[in-house]
Amino acid sequence: PRGDGRAAEVAAEVRVSRRRWVVVLLFSSYSLCNAFQWIEYGSINNVFVRFYGVSAFAIDWLSMSYMLAYIPLLFPVAWLLDKKGLRLIALLGSALNALGAWVKLGSLRPQLFSVTVLGQVVCSVAQVFILGMPSRIASVWFSSREVSTACSIAVFGNQLGIALGFLIPPVLVPNVEDVEKLAYHISIMFFMTAGVATALFILVVIVFKEKPPYPPSRAQALIQSRPTEEYSYVQSILRLLRNANFVLLMITYGLNTGCFYSLSTLLNRMVICHYPREEVNAGRIGLTIVLSGMAGALISGLWLDRTKTYKQTTLVVYIMSLVGMIVYTFTLNLGHLWVVFVTAGVLGFFMTGYLPLGFEFAAELTYPESEGTSSGLLNVSAQIFGIAFTISQGQIIDHFGTKAGNLFLCFFLLLGSVMTAFIKADLRRQQANVENEHTPVQSGERPKGSRSRPTLTNCSGR
Repeated sequence: PRGDGRAAEVAAEVRVSRRRWVVVLLFSSYSLCNAFQWIEYGSINNVFVRFYGVSAFAIDWLSMSYMLAYIPLLFPVAWLLDKKGLRLIALLGSALNALGAWVKLGSLRPQLFSVTVLGQVVCSVAQVFILGMPSRIASVWFSSREVSTACSIAVFGNQLGIALGFLIPPVLVPNVEDVEKLAYHISIMFFMTAGVATALFILVVIVFKEKPPYPPSRAQALIQSRPTEEYSYVQSILRLLRNANFVLLMITYGLNTGCFYSLSTLLNRMVICHYPREEVNAGRIGLTIVLSGMAGALISGLWLDRTKTYKQTTLVVYIMSLVGMIVYTFTLNLGHLWVVFVTAGVLGFFMTGYLPLGFEFAAELTYPESEGTSSGLLNVSAQIFGIAFTISQGQIIDHFGTKAGNLFLCFFLLLGSVMTAFIKADLRRQQANVENEHTPVQSGERPKGSRSRPTLTNCSGR
């Protein structure tokens, strides 16, 4: 049918699977566990500094290892996702997450800091198998009416893990003077984490499937009907990088999420500067940012499924992130801690709520390319900008104060808002669903059993 403008016939019945909610919730759970292990050191930085006898900078690098590991490992993992599919990636991600948690249990003596570094590096590698999965799971398992909500739920788990990482370690590991008692409290946290991670890995082995028996949407049916030999991973990346709208989104996503990473990393320093000896409340402010962001992410997903207004919603949320950052910047030093809680909550609602918007907008702009590849490129951009912003803002705060450091982030959020306005709403996945909604189906044939599927034309014209 190439060139005649008609929708291709899809030899499959479009039907959603009841297993889809179990799959996305299971993914969200082991993503939560991995995110918890990222922040468990940073939330009680001073405790681990004293226990291992290392510098605060060394403990900071336990968290920074997540960012550094992602950049070089994205492409091989994205290639593996496209070649081997969701199940293998889920197995590797959950297995490495559990392995890293058990390795940390071998580091319960002050002289064994190198062992805890090894465990954290294993967990950081597991993260590479997790971050790019939400939009891919949503597309493969969910209908066009549910896909954005499903993506938000998948992202929700990661954010909840960060929130629990701020909340639980200070409770389980009190700052006691006796090293033996401190090791005992740390062991409780490590044992609980390893137990949960192992249970989730077992559930992935039993429950997690490659894909449902039938495609959940017309867009997914078209992708599944494409002959395997037509797909080239290298060509897919090149097509993404030639897609001007996606490149703009990749930059703007990196700017927004990089600002969030920098703000989260330096939050304790900024709060303590204006409110001395309020370390506990600094952690609670971080918790407030993450929890409000989770609400924003879920609401964003529900809104997108109802309206399909990807460009408009993304732009509004981006602008509100800028407004929230400006308000936070100029109220931080007023001397009222409750004001900081309110402004930080509003900022987190929009800034963190932007995360699933970016994933889903990218999936729309780049269909029928792999969602794992597009999400991975977004995350690489976020890691690069996150490292650059954290180092730069930290230096600005040291030399010019917290207001100058926050204004630095405001400038890049303004730049990102302007760039977002220039992204064209080329919703290719929605177009594929609409153009094929009346396509005849063969209800008795499972897609994976068909050996005579037709060669299809991409509805977007590529």
